[in-house]
Amino acid sequence: FSLLLVVIFAAAGAIFSIIGPKVLGNATTEIFNGLVSKISGGAGIDFGKIGKILLTLLGLYLASALFSFIQGVIMGNVSQKVSYGLRRDISIKIEKLPMSYYDKHTYGETLSRITNDIDTLTQSMNQSMSQVISSVCTLIGVLAMMFSISWSMTLLVIVLLPISLALVMLIIKKSQKHFRAQQEYTGHINGHVEEAYGGHNVIKLFNNEQKSIEEFDALNHTLASAARKSQFLSGIMMPIMSLVGNLGYVGVSILGGILAMQGTITVGEIQSFIQYV
Repeated sequence: FSLLLVVIFAAAGAIFSIIGPKVLGNATTEIFNGLVSKISGGAGIDFGKIGKILLTLLGLYLASALFSFIQGVIMGNVSQKVSYGLRRDISIKIEKLPMSYYDKHTYGETLSRITNDIDTLTQSMNQSMSQVISSVCTLIGVLAMMFSISWSMTLLVIVLLPISLALVMLIIKKSQKHFRAQQEYTGHINGHVEEAYGGHNVIKLFNNEQKSIEEFDALNHTLASAARKSQFLSGIMMPIMSLVGNLGYVGVSILGGILAMQGTITVGEIQSFIQYV
């Protein structure tokens, strides 16, 4: 039921924010028509009408923000309930595990499952799930609004989508293995540190300090390398998407200008379309 509410509020928030650019485009068109009228010796810009449009726009964005806030609160509660349930289940599971499990796994790795892994899962649920729902609703809504403005400009943008998708899939394919290694070696390094401090007297007794330090350095180096590569690859995703998006802006501006000169669309609709891109 909570997830259903998240979907409803996320969809509502996306819809209200999607309508915004179309309304803002009407204000731009009104200003443009007013300037043309002024030059032609007419009444000029109708500020009263523009004021009403902007008030409508403000109401839409406030409604969108409210729905997004409610969705975030509900999703936060859901993810924390899942986290609580997982920790409870792991606690029960630990009590039933045979001793042979603890012979094969370090204490630090087991602790890392309860802390780091569950925290990562909770954060992913809290952020990614909401993003996925909002993004799907936004994508469908934006495409519908773009087609309502101009099918030819929309087709131009759609042609660029496979390029974005191919680049993103390439980055994800290369970054996933590094994210997996990062999580795995976080467990390994926790296990090593926990055992090194817990068994400090034993390490001193057998003169094993240097070996313990070298093992830590090796684990630390692998973890740092995996974290650096995963963060770098995920970090370049947005600049690449922006590059493809900018190519779309250029194409839309040229085609939109031609259509505006032909009288097919208005200046405000071009502005709205660029925002949707």
